[in-house]
Amino acid sequence: MSELATRITEDVKGAMRAGDKARLSVLRMLQAELKQREVVESTQLTDAVVQAAVEKMVKQRRDSENQFRNGNRPDLADKEASEIEVLIGYLPQQLSDAEVAALLDQAIAETGASGGKDMGKVMGWIKPKAQGRTDMGKLSGLIKARLG
Repeated sequence: MSELATRITEDVKGAMRAGDKARLSVLRMLQAELKQREVVESTQLTDAVVQAAVEKMVKQRRDSENQFRNGNRPDLADKEASEIEVLIGYLPQQLSDAEVAALLDQAIAETGASGGKDMGKVMGWIKPKAQGRTDMGKLSGLIKARLG
């Protein structure tokens, strides 16, 4: 079992002892997602697999939060936001906007990108460096805007 999966298991135990039902609920959903990946996809739980699962769950919750805010349901949107806060604790430290901009400048310079047709080159260069450390959908939008 990966170090991150072990940490999640320990955090579940801690949340149970502390009686933190909201945190416990999120961690149990995360454990269920990990178990499904382990069984259905027949994969060993590495830190990369766990991180990918957490990223997927954060993305789902961000989408749900936006939908709830648009649907005038702030109570449910706040619940999703609090779940995101718990999940983000299992991701590597996020890049700041300045770091993302610097990485984007470097990617464009190194790939020689000049227009929208070069977006794939830039994404291919930047993805390994930014994966898990920033919202890739947001990054994609920044690349599109920069390349015109």
